[in-house]
Amino acid sequence: MKQYIITPAMGKRIIGIALTKHPDIQRVLESGNLVIIGGSTNGYVAEEVLKSIGQSEGFSKVGFRRGLVAPMGFDVPQIDFPGDILIRDGEWVKGRMIFDVVDELDVGDMVVKGANAFDSRGQAAVHIGGSTGGTILAALTAIIGRRVGLLVPVGLEKRVFEDVNVIAARCNAPGASGPRLMPMPGKTFTEIDAIELLTGAEAFLISAGGVYGAEGSVRLGISGDEGEMAAAGGLIESVANEPPCEV
Repeated sequence: MKQYIITPAMGKRIIGIALTKHPDIQRVLESGNLVIIGGSTNGYVAEEVLKSIGQSEGFSKVGFRRGLVAPMGFDVPQIDFPGDILIRDGEWVKGRMIFDVVDELDVGDMVVKGANAFDSRGQAAVHIGGSTGGTILAALTAIIGRRVGLLVPVGLEKRVFEDVNVIAARCNAPGASGPRLMPMPGKTFTEIDAIELLTGAEAFLISAGGVYGAEGSVRLGISGDEGEMAAAGGLIESVANEPPCEV
């Protein structure tokens, strides 16, 4: 077993790379609709997916978000959101939003939506800032109504102790302040899942935190056979210089 420190930005990149190899993503890229909803982790996902189909020109993950979590007092850059990513039958259809395309989605299609929290059972939840429920509520009409698939890429730094449904009940109660919280029914996909998918190695969380840029980082233990360990080490080395996320 070897130990590695992975920063949040490294984790986002690893998740993005791995989702290009995810069987559900590969399937829908051949035939169907893939919607990647704007978000910081999903910026990396979109970048890698578009690169994998040779259509990354014109996309920037900077600005690919509707909201963000930043330190108190931080002057958040204003953006003109370019639209979510819709890939239909392997072709990027530019300038579309989840609100525009949700009625076109059906069984077999996939939505990728990031999260702000996930618990030990793998249940994810997302902050809701708008009064109409945001992108997740729009997407759920297809996810629940027509059995469209939902993948939830989320970094390990967003893990929480309590059941997200319990946390959501407290956040959404009358008299509470701040963003609401919406539990999501999709399958979470973390750095641990990404490393296993890409290399076959087993990863587990040992500890977290650090300084000098390692704030929010996680320390993972990784084990496997010789080939798996070499692949995992090479993967992590390949993202070691990933700069901090700017959106």
